Amino acid sequence: MKAIRCVNYGAPSSLVLEETDEPAPKRGQVVVETQAAGLGYVDALLVAGLYQVKTPLPFVPGSEVAGKVVALGEGVADTLMGKRVMALSPSGALAEKIALPAAACIPVPDTMSAEAAAGFIVSYCTALYGFETCGHLKAGETVLVLGAAGGVGMAAIDVAKAMGATVIAAASSETKRSAAKAAGADFAIDYTKDEWRKELEPLTGRRDVDLIYDPVGGDISETAFRCLAPGGRHLVIGFAAGAIPRIPLNLPLLKRSSIVGVDWGGYIRANPADNVPLLKTLTAMANEGRIHPEPAASYPLAEAPAVLQRLLDRESVGKPVITFDR
Repeated sequence: MKAIRCVNYGAPSSLVLEETDEPAPKRGQVVVETQAAGLGYVDALLVAGLYQVKTPLPFVPGSEVAGKVVALGEGVADTLMGKRVMALSPSGALAEKIALPAAACIPVPDTMSAEAAAGFIVSYCTALYGFETCGHLKAGETVLVLGAAGGVGMAAIDVAKAMGATVIAAASSETKRSAAKAAGADFAIDYTKDEWRKELEPLTGRRDVDLIYDPVGGDISETAFRCLAPGGRHLVIGFAAGAIPRIPLNLPLLKRSSIVGVDWGGYIRANPADNVPLLKTLTAMANEGRIHPEPAASYPLAEAPAVLQRLLDRESVGKPVITFDR
């Protein structure tokens, strides 16, 4: 079978597309014929060796997969054979087949494409976990989403709107702001301007925002935190800008506001059983038409290195997905 392999940490251009052996399912596992694989910024960091957790070399990148079950390991129910499923895996999605624990596989609803399912898991689970469990978002509150045009930001817009929030999208270009508005944001602002905070005032009635969704970090974070209303919550998702911000602790004290880490990946590593109910909630929301997880664009397997590079360079708009021709 064909697979993309990372043999040395570095630029995505160093990835190789090659023939490898097909996986055989162990006890409790299934083999999934991959139909689509979602890619995100973390996947690009793992290839570069820059993520806080390093995947041992060599490895097949990609953690989000959707496809059809084509083989069963010992102890797996026969009813899974031939089913469309989606799953999260530490690695291995950029291959034509992947062995996965049967317990990690979630049925893909008939109404959801393989592309949507593959681009769904990380961004949408992070958003729902962040807003619901960490941020305690309530209907009617105002959310400021930083880096709003990336896959993580787009999912945050979608979930926040489904939960009844007003969403202000912050992005660096007119193209990205237009994409965020098309994804459901009520307003969009340019956070590359020196005085971008002033753009929020007419949008919030000078009340400031209740919650910040921050996958960007860098210098933007402190300015964003200053936009919080008293009692607001700043959700830390990641640091796409590269620099880890150092927010003065007098700010949360004076604003009576919280800085909350949203490490969904760490949470499910510690509580793996909680991932399935979260995904079931999200698939139900998708079935009801409350969220709309279709990816921004699909690419063939050979283009995966270029897609990962665009993610590293923060040039990607929306969630990219790799599809597999048969």
